[in-house]
Amino acid sequence: MSLSFQRIGLFIRKDDPIMEKAVTKVTQFLHHHVKHIVINEPLAFLPSLKVISISDFVEQCDLTIAVGGDGTILSASRALAGSGLPLVGINVGRLGFLADVTIDDIQEELSEILHGYYREDTRYLMQATLNNADNILGCAMNDVVVHASHHLHMIEFETAINGRFLNSQRADGIVVATPTGSTAYAMSAGGPILDIDIDALVLASVCPHTLSNRPLVIAADSVIEITLSEKNPSHCLATCDGRPGYILNPGDTIRIERYPKTITLLHLEGHDHYSILRAKLEWGRQLT
Repeated sequence: MSLSFQRIGLFIRKDDPIMEKAVTKVTQFLHHHVKHIVINEPLAFLPSLKVISISDFVEQCDLTIAVGGDGTILSASRALAGSGLPLVGINVGRLGFLADVTIDDIQEELSEILHGYYREDTRYLMQATLNNADNILGCAMNDVVVHASHHLHMIEFETAINGRFLNSQRADGIVVATPTGSTAYAMSAGGPILDIDIDALVLASVCPHTLSNRPLVIAADSVIEITLSEKNPSHCLATCDGRPGYILNPGDTIRIERYPKTITLLHLEGHDHYSILRAKLEWGRQLT
C-alpha cells in the first residue's frame, strides 16, 4: 500500500536529555519508509539530516512529527497553526494527553499513520494582546495565565467578557484555558475538564481571596479583558503555555480571544481521549 506521507519534518526540543536515543530510533524507522526527512535543530549524532526552520516545513513536508512530549507538541502547534500541515506526536517518557504514538511501538503505530490509518483532531488556540490589538503577546494552545511576577503576593484585577463587566477580585492569578489546556494548570486551579470537542474556554482563578469565586465556562468566541488595578504594588506577568512571561504594568489590559488559525493533530484510529484521561488521572484504579 502506498504511503500517505513521503516528506517528513521532525520537530524536537534540544534541551531534552533523552532525545538522542528517541530521535535515532525514529529516523532509522523513517529512512526505511519515506523519501525525504528534515529536522528543525542540528544534531551532532545525526549530521546527515538536513536542518531547516519549522516555518519552511510547510513547503518541504507533508507531515510534521514532534518527538518528545506534550510540551513539544504545544511548541510545534503554535508554529504550524494555520499552515494546514498535520502534526503527530511521538511520546517519549511519561504518558501525554496529545502524543499517543509511543517510542517503543513506532514500528506498528507510526506505520499505520504513514499509510493513512489515522483520525484527524482539529484544535484551536488563543491569542493574547496588550492594551490594543496591535501589541500581540503571543498565542497559546493550552492557556494564558496572568500572575504576580517574582514575589509571592496577590494581584488585583477586573475581568470583562465581550465588553461586559464580570467581576473584580484579588487572587494569585487567573488562568484562561482551552479544552486542550483544561487538563493542565486550570485543572490544578480547580477548573473543570472540558471535552475536547466543546467550543468553550475556562476561566479559573488561582487561590482567590473570595470563597464565592468559582471557575467559569464561557463560549470559545468570547473576548476576555483582564485589567490590572493601579493598586498593584509591582508589575505582573502574562505567560502563554508556560513560556517566559510578558511584563504587565498596573493599569494594563490584556485581551484574550480565539486565535483565527487552527492545528490538525493526527491520532491512531483507536485513539480514545477518555482512556487517556483514565490513565493519566488514575480514574480506572480499583476502589478499595
